[in-house]
Amino acid sequence: MILAKDPVNQEDFDILISQGGSVSLGIMANGMWFADPKKLLFSLARYKFVAKMFEGRKLAVEIGCSDAFFAPIVAQSVEKLTVTDFDPAFIDQADKQKKRLNPKWHYNSFVHDILKAPLPGTYDVAFSLDVMEHIPKEKEDIYLQNIISALHETGELIIGMPSLESQAYASPSSKIGHVNCKSGLDLKKTVEKYFHSVFLFSINDEVVHTGFNKLAHYNLVLCAHLK
Repeated sequence: MILAKDPVNQEDFDILISQGGSVSLGIMANGMWFADPKKLLFSLARYKFVAKMFEGRKLAVEIGCSDAFFAPIVAQSVEKLTVTDFDPAFIDQADKQKKRLNPKWHYNSFVHDILKAPLPGTYDVAFSLDVMEHIPKEKEDIYLQNIISALHETGELIIGMPSLESQAYASPSSKIGHVNCKSGLDLKKTVEKYFHSVFLFSINDEVVHTGFNKLAHYNLVLCAHLK
């Protein structure tokens, strides 16, 4: 047994031993930590926003979860979380990761391509972060419709994506995949085709705000009251 010099820290050592070692970063989180560690904070802030907005909801689903490293943040706030991604390699990582989580933060996970079929199941809330900018404009309605088809009539949706204005500062590798970035108002207008109520938020680094949108690096829309 490892004994901490300060007894206050012993619980953390006990958890480490019971887990058989520390939890590893996910594939994407590892890349962030290697290339630019502060990006982890930016992603954590986005998931915390989702967790707070959807606190107390029963059935939640994420579209485009990647390796689901950040999923426990939302799992803390909802009764049951399901995560999906079109890449089997990411879902395989998500399945391995959840085996080492606190059982209270477990989630269901499965492979699903949102552009090929409606999302199976029915959910109270859905969220999709850093996905829509990768979807060609001519397919964005398929993406949205296939998510919305799985929502209850009182369902809510959060979409998050880098702003169009931020792309002047994006890395070359990011620009290759970012084929459909939007200004905040354009994103709001796009989802207003499907929801009566759409609330636009901005993020700069880890700070969520309602300031001047054209200076935002990242946009979030909280959508409610389906049409």
